[in-house]
Amino acid sequence: MDDRGESFVAVRRISQGFERGNSSSTCHSTSEVIAGSTAWLGRGLSCVCAQGSDIDARPSFDLTPAQEECLQRLQNRIDVAYDSSIPEHQEALQALWKAAFPVEELHGLISEQWKEMGWQGKDPSTDFRGAGFISLENLLYFAWNFPRSFQDLLQKQEGDRALWEYPFAVAGVNITFMLIQMLDLEALKPRNIVGATFLKFLAENESAFDLLYCITFKLMDHQWLAMQASYMDFNTVMKSTRRQIERELLQENIKQLEDLPSYRLLNQ
Repeated sequence: MDDRGESFVAVRRISQGFERGNSSSTCHSTSEVIAGSTAWLGRGLSCVCAQGSDIDARPSFDLTPAQEECLQRLQNRIDVAYDSSIPEHQEALQALWKAAFPVEELHGLISEQWKEMGWQGKDPSTDFRGAGFISLENLLYFAWNFPRSFQDLLQKQEGDRALWEYPFAVAGVNITFMLIQMLDLEALKPRNIVGATFLKFLAENESAFDLLYCITFKLMDHQWLAMQASYMDFNTVMKSTRRQIERELLQENIKQLEDLPSYRLLNQ
């Protein structure tokens, strides 16, 4: 992806049943990658996320000291750009590969192998520009805490899918970026009720953003299948996913993120 966020890849499902991982873990499709031009990746998400809703027009909300502290820690994470020269960042990227493909040796942090995970090219660091290091942390949290769902989405194992599929890893970066905007996390105080509501969950669970990410990713894939979408429908699916997550967060009976209806979509 260039600095304007104008390039994309789409993944085409072309065959069934090759081995991935151990002998009991099989991938249901191989893929090939094509390049093109659109605006739905990285900072091109403006067409999905920067469009305000009635919720976004509400005034700022006061925070408790605990919420302010939790928000600041989350904002500190959001502010960290991915830096391929930092050993911690290199190790996190290697850990993501290991979680995705446990028995396939990675030949380098710059390798054509990364396209298997749905990165746009052989250097994943270029795709982190849209959301920073936290987007890699989100993917790792997903892989470690919900490995079945992570593999289902990575390998496109569920449902009757389109010939041209969304690229898994870059879609994950887009979800991080969308959630940051939806929850207004870069503001000093939330300016919408969805963001204010989320901070109540964050004060109770410091991993709330990572957990909401997993729920949203799984919901996005669920919506994708329900809408019989192909890659050109990605913006439409993301908008639908955002609206659904907003509605669920504002339900009166939601006391923790595990109460969200879409949480039930996740497999441990």
